Amino acid sequence: MERTLIILKPDAVQRGLIGQILIRFENKGLQIVGMKLMQISTKLAETHYEPHRGKPFYSGLVKFMTSSPVVVLAIEGRDAIAICRKMMGATFGSKAEPGTIRGDFGVSNSFNLIHGSDSPESAQRELGLFFQAGELLEWQPASRGWVYDLSKGQPE
Repeated sequence: MERTLIILKPDAVQRGLIGQILIRFENKGLQIVGMKLMQISTKLAETHYEPHRGKPFYSGLVKFMTSSPVVVLAIEGRDAIAICRKMMGATFGSKAEPGTIRGDFGVSNSFNLIHGSDSPESAQRELGLFFQAGELLEWQPASRGWVYDLSKGQPE
């Protein structure tokens, strides 16, 4: 099982889309193992987006991410990173396919509703920034055997 960080950005929170986005991940069969509503500090935003420091959009992104509360999620599932990124859709809502989160809820090329880790290394780094030790839960949902074929001992 793989874990990834998802951030419902200020525009998603301000527009009241938290529930509609969460239900998509749950309906897909992904498991929420950590979740919190928080206000990101400037320091945390700068650290999180460090790989983009020096790019033209960096300062605006830090300002945007600290402008309003966000919801941070730790999501677990087989191939969770790739699945979540596919569900999110293309970066810009105007180019995202219908059926994706950005395609269904976004049109802006600046406000794009959601962040998801792009690799296992990024996920590990990002989860460590937003969740303290003990905040991510280890638990087995009763539905796991109905989400994954476990007949061979490994989720398929």
